[in-house]
Amino acid sequence: MTERAHAEGHADEGAGTWSGSWVAERLGVGLTGDEALTGLLGLALRRNPKRAHLLVSNVLGKHVPQSPSVVHGHGVALGRRVRDLLGAEAAERAVVLGYAETATGLGHSVADGLGSAPYLHSTRRPVATVARAGGFEESHSHATSHLLLPEDPALLAGDGPLVLVDDEFSTGNTVLNTVRALHERYPRKRYVVVALVDMRSPADAGRLDDFAREIGARVDLVTTASGTVQLPPGVLEKGQELVARHETPATDPTTEPTTDPTTGRVPAAAPSATVRRVELRWPHDVPDGGRHGFTPAHRARLEAALPAMAARIAEALPTGARRVLVLGFEELMYAPLRLAHALEQTVGGDVAVRYSTTTRSPVLAVDDPGYAIRTRLVFPAHDDPADGPGERYAYNVAGAGFDAVVAVVDSVADTPALHAPDGLPARLAAHVPHVLLAVVPSYVPGSPHAPERPSMLPEPLRGPDFSSYAPDEVGWLLQDLSDVTLEAPTEEREEAIQSGGAHYAESLPVEYQPSEQYQRLFHAALETSAARLARAVGAVTEIVLAERSPRPVLVSLARAGTPVGVLMRRWARFRHGLDLPHYAVSIVRGRGIDANALRWLADHHDPADVVFVDGWTGKGAITRELAAALRAFEDSDGITGFDPEIAVLADPGSCVRTYGTRDDFLIPSACLNSTVSGLISRTVLRADLVGPHDFHGAKFYRELAGADLSPAFLDAVSARFPEVTEAVDAQAKDLLSADRAPTWEGWAAVERISEEYGIQDVNLVKPGVGETTRVMLRRVPWKVLARAGAGADLDHVRLLAEQRGVPVEEVADLPYTCVGLIHPQYTRGATGADGKAVTL
Repeated sequence: MTERAHAEGHADEGAGTWSGSWVAERLGVGLTGDEALTGLLGLALRRNPKRAHLLVSNVLGKHVPQSPSVVHGHGVALGRRVRDLLGAEAAERAVVLGYAETATGLGHSVADGLGSAPYLHSTRRPVATVARAGGFEESHSHATSHLLLPEDPALLAGDGPLVLVDDEFSTGNTVLNTVRALHERYPRKRYVVVALVDMRSPADAGRLDDFAREIGARVDLVTTASGTVQLPPGVLEKGQELVARHETPATDPTTEPTTDPTTGRVPAAAPSATVRRVELRWPHDVPDGGRHGFTPAHRARLEAALPAMAARIAEALPTGARRVLVLGFEELMYAPLRLAHALEQTVGGDVAVRYSTTTRSPVLAVDDPGYAIRTRLVFPAHDDPADGPGERYAYNVAGAGFDAVVAVVDSVADTPALHAPDGLPARLAAHVPHVLLAVVPSYVPGSPHAPERPSMLPEPLRGPDFSSYAPDEVGWLLQDLSDVTLEAPTEEREEAIQSGGAHYAESLPVEYQPSEQYQRLFHAALETSAARLARAVGAVTEIVLAERSPRPVLVSLARAGTPVGVLMRRWARFRHGLDLPHYAVSIVRGRGIDANALRWLADHHDPADVVFVDGWTGKGAITRELAAALRAFEDSDGITGFDPEIAVLADPGSCVRTYGTRDDFLIPSACLNSTVSGLISRTVLRADLVGPHDFHGAKFYRELAGADLSPAFLDAVSARFPEVTEAVDAQAKDLLSADRAPTWEGWAAVERISEEYGIQDVNLVKPGVGETTRVMLRRVPWKVLARAGAGADLDHVRLLAEQRGVPVEEVADLPYTCVGLIHPQYTRGATGADGKAVTL
């Protein structure tokens, strides 16, 4: 039977059947109260030693897929009732607090109904950079501890009404624990408790009033419906026995098996659908939810961005899709709810859009129309939870006839575990023809010590408007200076730089246009070195994933690092199914890294996840520059966490710990300028063009599109990924167990060469194949030192030297394959007859 037929069979079976009847008949649990109660709630059995039954809401969007307009509408309606209860003046000063994980979206919707209220929800995810403003326990839950982590501690410190929102009000213990903890710290005169259903027993009904008198405050209750749960004697033991008897075996196609006792892992699914990503372009200044606070201003910006994001999802849906589920992730309920609601409005009545989320809560699944949880999918936690690994669940998805599922997670949860063979997308793909994955950037609160700065920095530039790279390959944290004339003849530029009259970043060299002979050399070098490059790309990426972060944010140093960042991103997707964020930023020797780019990154990502990427090391000048710049940034902005350790393909200078190889070999992207770097110039920093609140600049050479080799370079290397996988695994294993401490032998060699050749300026000595190539293309070269016996890695350097009349001198004990020397005649000293600098 197909999933759709199964779903339609469920619908026929379940017509007129209450989804709590199975539990009621077998366990003796019953509901009494308002007529609407059985429409709002079904019943299921918990796999939990603390409580036998679970009230399953049909309108919450957690366990039961529901129309997002229905889910959001219930919360908004409750919020409007709270506004009417409080009155306009008190409602303006109210703060809404929701409960993790089940009520995070409901609480946010209540805040929407109130209109002007800021929102905060409790969380079970600790965030190292945010101080606790409080916490409490939820005694009956499978995960009891709640944290309150507002970015602005003053959010809870006001004297306006506090509106506490949960999905159900049962014993009242959770609410009383919360109010007691907060009232001791932030006393106020009024509280409003909001829930979809009030299910207190007669014995608990008076506790709220007694508690209000005890603390000297008014406490009101607003609910959609009320009633009581009738529990027979011994219900906990009977429920556990019933769960044990009906726990579905691994062979049942309606559920997924639990942990395999022989392996300790959930068995992998057999996906029948592909998993595609959809880029939301979530607004950078809007938090992903209320974990750290969500203001009315955030709400307005989200409302403005929702139609465009929904349109991107709609465009990515398969043709002919009639039934679509937007599936949120644990505490991340509101963002996917609003995306689903906007998608519902975008596609109209032709497509049935439903919404639900994954959960930590373990519940028995029984494929019966009188039971609220018909199916369950089981997969491992994928957000590195503080309480350790464990199973997670998606209920009523399998067998529901969905043509597509849009899984929405935050970037913290976009990890290798998510993309593993037993991860959530793979589980979904075994039951749904089309799976889309949308990642919302996890909001990282800024430092309270950061200086005043513009609240909005521009979004990254992306291709095809800026660069020839695909828009998802890299976001450029730069400003477009394409319309500004910045190029100068090489000799004039060199004289201005060396005389102290100008900085090298204030102008650009005229782009070198390669001859046909040189282009043939490039293609030959690429063909020869592509597999070697692929191995180095794979090795450095594996080291980053193993040692730096399971979800790194790649930040390449423009522009030499950018092709490497793209390739690392491609490897992570090829090998692990990861879609890593990748940005390019400017760093300028003597002036540091672009501080505004760092601020943008800190606003959108955890700085601890940022990994700076470059192509290769020479003498380590940029390594030192980055470390010094980050120390200065910490002092100026109070933002910590950025790691100065650069990840590079090749580290011949022994300057870093994170590299793919320490061999000095030809990296073909060094052979050309913009035509192998997305048609982007080197970066520019000039006071009349780059203000204090601007990103550094660069040019997009659209006119060189006919000569662009950027995609060809990337595709040639990534095409070799499948054949080098085993070699990468072995190389990464060896590197991870090796002593990779930098020795800085490259710097020592440069100092020796500078002294031996009478240059007396290490900045004019450029070691390594990549740096030597740059000298030949952009500077005024004096000579090339080549290691005796160097082979094809230097063919392109020899050709450039011949074209420019530069001698190539073989050296026996050179630690690099080659070293380029910039001509010293442009220094402040004079030049002797031997061509060496003479100090006047």
